[in-house]
Amino acid sequence: MARYVLAIDQGTTSSRALLFDEHCRVAAVEQQEFTQHFPRSGWVEHDAEEIWQTVTATTREAVEKAGGARNIVGIGISNQRETSLIWERASGRPIYNAIVWQDRRTAEACEMLRAAGHERAVEAKTGLLLDPYFSATKIAWILDHVPGARERAMRGELAFGTIDCFLLWHLTGGRVHATDVTNAARTCLLDIRTGAWDDELLSVFGVPRALLPEVRDNAAEFGATEPALFGAPIPIRGMAGDQQAATIGQACFEPGMLKSTYGTGCFAVLNTGEECIASRHRLLTTIAYQLRGKRTYALEGSIFVAGAGVQWLRDGLKVVVHASETGRMARAADPQQDVVLVPAFVGLGAPYWDPDCRGALFGLTRNTGPNELARATLQSVCFQTFDLLQAMRGDWPSAGSGTVLRADGGMATCDFTMQCLADILDIPVDRPTVLETTALGAAYLAGLQAGFYPQPDEFAARWALDRRFTPGMQAAERARRLASWHDAVRRTLTKR
Repeated sequence: MARYVLAIDQGTTSSRALLFDEHCRVAAVEQQEFTQHFPRSGWVEHDAEEIWQTVTATTREAVEKAGGARNIVGIGISNQRETSLIWERASGRPIYNAIVWQDRRTAEACEMLRAAGHERAVEAKTGLLLDPYFSATKIAWILDHVPGARERAMRGELAFGTIDCFLLWHLTGGRVHATDVTNAARTCLLDIRTGAWDDELLSVFGVPRALLPEVRDNAAEFGATEPALFGAPIPIRGMAGDQQAATIGQACFEPGMLKSTYGTGCFAVLNTGEECIASRHRLLTTIAYQLRGKRTYALEGSIFVAGAGVQWLRDGLKVVVHASETGRMARAADPQQDVVLVPAFVGLGAPYWDPDCRGALFGLTRNTGPNELARATLQSVCFQTFDLLQAMRGDWPSAGSGTVLRADGGMATCDFTMQCLADILDIPVDRPTVLETTALGAAYLAGLQAGFYPQPDEFAARWALDRRFTPGMQAAERARRLASWHDAVRRTLTKR
């Protein structure tokens, strides 16, 4: 009987369960979308109970396709990072909806902390900025807005976690309250140089230590699932935040290797090895992964809207029925029109970090239609990636000439976007044969811990190229388009 690793890939808009065989090939995929809640402008929430239901439903289907739980050597979990929730230890019930990474409700709280002089200490210890994106101010908001929550937290009655931690708690029947170091590193509460929760940061953000989970390596024994869930216990052996999981799935194990994932948002991660680089260009310094207690660091640029822009075309403007139409439409757009979209629907991330600006369209004419909007939306992802790469080059010269970008995520299937990316960045863009790199990274961690998959160097040797996109745009045209983009961003920013 064949044996598998099962990856739970819990994303921003859907939960998926994937089976990977002994050769790291996808054997089955199950997926369910769940509801997005927008209670106010700039607020984004998820019902954590609905997420749990989609995870268990898709996992059960995958286990059945594997021929039963006993054919699965381990589970690896990847998750949307920074999304935060607090639940009752006694019942496992959340006391409030999960506050999603995109949510901007704590922008004022971040400004108050900045005005109080805390930004430098936060950046020095966490590698992060004071921004609503990260978990700490979300935790404080829940404690301060749910009656009695702060007192209950101080008594040890409540537990905090990102989605990986919440899933682990429920998968193990409440026996394990733990997270991995990459998710912990995104809370603004972890000192990334020591790998431990920091008392000064806990005091700054007003987060009781009693809420926090144990922090473990990415490949570790995280416990086993409740037998009743899937018919028999399954060991949980790997966890990583989605972008770190994708970095692993793309086999970016050497310093200087660069990947960018194009999902709901876009996240470019540059491996810097054992060097913990303090960014001078408003990038994030983070932990790429930690294996056997050894931490590998990275510089990361976070873009809040990538595939979410295509969802806006589909669900908001209703100019497309399927996301796959956008590439064809972009190619058919009027070349004489220079329409630029700044997709700041929830503010702008790196390197601008302006939570208050909002999306804007420039260059509209009477002839602008769906094709031009599709092209502007896809191009906006490429322009934003260019800004990230320039910031990385400023922080770490090794990200200069000779760089190749490994791209993955849903938008990587669009040839127009990938070619535009190569043209704008003026570097080759490689698309792997396995685009499920986030799930693959989670599966690899679990398989590595189980001895089912090889060590990183051999795993990296298996990475396979589907297609390389090489730059073909003239320098003058590239400069013109980037000038239009940067002018549009300048007009959109509230912090200039």
